[in-house]
Amino acid sequence: MGKKKCPDCPQCMPEWLAAFGDLMSLLLCFFVLLLSMSSMDAKKISEAIGSLSGAMSVLEGGTKTEISERRIQESTPIESQDETSETVNQVTQAVIDANEMMEKGHGPSITMEEAEEGFVIELPASLLFKAGSAKIENDDALLFLKRVALIIEELPKDLEVSVKGHTDNTSPGKNSPFRDNWELSSARAISVLQELLLDGVDPHRISAAGYAEFSPKSTNATEAGREKNRRVELHFYGKKSEKEASAKQSILDKAPSVQ
Repeated sequence: MGKKKCPDCPQCMPEWLAAFGDLMSLLLCFFVLLLSMSSMDAKKISEAIGSLSGAMSVLEGGTKTEISERRIQESTPIESQDETSETVNQVTQAVIDANEMMEKGHGPSITMEEAEEGFVIELPASLLFKAGSAKIENDDALLFLKRVALIIEELPKDLEVSVKGHTDNTSPGKNSPFRDNWELSSARAISVLQELLLDGVDPHRISAAGYAEFSPKSTNATEAGREKNRRVELHFYGKKSEKEASAKQSILDKAPSVQ
């Protein structure tokens, strides 16, 4: 008899696949064992995720770097503009608009500049008054002061306004009701102050003073210089705290007592 032919066996999976499956199972068991033996700190994980969020700006969480309150405060970015700076921008725009209304370039213009403790608005006297007078004549200047009064109300309450009047070295003139430049500069400062009060400025936050010709901004030898010296300034500055005021000793405190 002839040999019987072996029937074809069904095709099975390749031998390497079985070995690969065993290897994956062993690796899975290995990592599960490591996980079960480790102690996980949820706080550290959250902080790590927050750090990635802040550094890469990809994950949810923004600029929050860590979950502790102290660290969140340290990582919080400082705002580039606060309420005061926004108000200063409003004042700057008001100055620009006022100069456009008064035909800037055809004469003196309103200016604004930074000061040590705030900022200063300079109003040329020729835009406000006639020669030797302390009555505000310019309607555009009155509108500008109304706008400034509205902005003052938006300033922080610890900011005060000082109105300072200045003149050149020439006398007010025979037709002027003022005897000298002390009276003229003081009256002009008070006129601006009173206009701001009428426009709603708190009287506790504003003051006025006259400096006559003794605080010039330019030379009095030329007409252009004298015109720069004839001005009214609005000084915006921060009110000093009671602690700072009490910390400074007066001259009488330093002087020896008289027996």
